[in-house]
Amino acid sequence: MLNNDILRQVRYALDLRDNQLPVLLRDGGLDPEGVDFRALLAREDEEGFRPCNDKVLAALLDGVIVLRRGRRADAPPQPLVGRLSNNLILKKLRIAFELKQEDVQQLLADAGLLMTESELGAFFRKPGHKHYRECGDQVLRNLLRALSAKLRPAA
Repeated sequence: MLNNDILRQVRYALDLRDNQLPVLLRDGGLDPEGVDFRALLAREDEEGFRPCNDKVLAALLDGVIVLRRGRRADAPPQPLVGRLSNNLILKKLRIAFELKQEDVQQLLADAGLLMTESELGAFFRKPGHKHYRECGDQVLRNLLRALSAKLRPAA
């Protein structure tokens, strides 16, 4: 799943305006100077499209955490080290929207994707753990779709 798609879905779910995106990026620990949000929000086949890199998406998701839950004085935003995986995106969404495992399970069920507790729990384990499992695009896509439907039921 493209980072741009995730960015668009989160923006839609939270009904964010263009002027809020730089604030989220700054809250996530990244300077928004030079980031062209219009190009990041464009679709692949549109003119001016530019792929969203992992660093920008991670900072925006951290900004969403600050927006939804508030800033923690004891834990400043940490820069992304390595690649932004679907598992890490799932974790950040879970934190931002204060979702328990049962909530995530219900959202996925609402989207038509049934998962057991152990299947879902494997996504939140550390890489290298014997029960760790990669989160696929389908799981992330369905969660984002269900989250949008929950937050914007009339839309």
